[in-house]
Amino acid sequence: MSPNSAPTVLVVLDRIGAPLRSTDQQLLALAHTVAGSPESVHVLTAADADTTRNALDGLHLGSVFCADTDSNAHDAAVPAEQLADLIEHAARQTGATVLLASDAGEVSDALARVAVRLEAGLITHAVGVDAAEAGISVQKSVLAGAYTTRCAAESTVCITVKPNVVAVPETGLPAGTTPKPQPVEVPVSGPRVTVIERSPVESTGRPALTEAAAVVAGGRGLNGDFSLVEQLADALGAAVGASRAAVDAGWTEHAAQVGQTGATVSPQLYVALGISGALQHRAGMQTAQTIVAINKDPDAPIFEIADLGIVGNVTSVVPDLVQRCEKARQ
Repeated sequence: MSPNSAPTVLVVLDRIGAPLRSTDQQLLALAHTVAGSPESVHVLTAADADTTRNALDGLHLGSVFCADTDSNAHDAAVPAEQLADLIEHAARQTGATVLLASDAGEVSDALARVAVRLEAGLITHAVGVDAAEAGISVQKSVLAGAYTTRCAAESTVCITVKPNVVAVPETGLPAGTTPKPQPVEVPVSGPRVTVIERSPVESTGRPALTEAAAVVAGGRGLNGDFSLVEQLADALGAAVGASRAAVDAGWTEHAAQVGQTGATVSPQLYVALGISGALQHRAGMQTAQTIVAINKDPDAPIFEIADLGIVGNVTSVVPDLVQRCEKARQ
């Protein structure tokens, strides 16, 4: 990609449906911000043509590619090998100089393969992407969130973006006549990985932890009572998170753990209840836009990064906070 040239962007959406998930909308909004024009924004989905057409209907795009398959991507995951083949085909067809995807394991795996094939750069866990004079400027947090780096990509670059770091315009995504999806048939010579079983995750009715715009997390200070976390999360429409101490104590499932050895989240709002704020936990959440901490220890490290801190016992503060949130939503 030459300096000062407007990039051509390929957005990879692995699992889509109508309406589009917030993370998919964020990727498309970012693509339109970075690209020179709506015609320079192209989309590849791992879904079939009908699902793709319904999900993207009414959006102004340059072209749309989809998997030539009868299975919907939101019903069954596409293996990384096949997804990489699809991405490579769409990238070469469009001449994309920037490939954007969500910061999910399956897509990151596929995009890494594509970066090797295209001799492109690869940047994961991005928290900001901008068009710069020298090419594309990408921000990411490193060293357990202690530093934010910025680098410029002067050639083709593959980027995975964390959820909730891009705001979708209030006016919505650019509207227009959506191009007809182009099915892509990519043969896979002998599956190297065989899926032997699929088990649906039990739904809690709350948003997914890594994609939620708001997260309420509990720690050791709750003394085993996670009901306050769940009540506040439901009042805010938030996901439930936890510190490693809470998970190790068996108070909640491991999937809720936030931190260096758990999930990394970047919500618009992160509420920490009874969490001291050890470095291991901060590494997974300190890129949140707004951090609220409630802890009875005034010297807790979490207050060093909190935008709003409340020194008090969570059992006294949270019930009143839940009532106020519920009243505000009525």
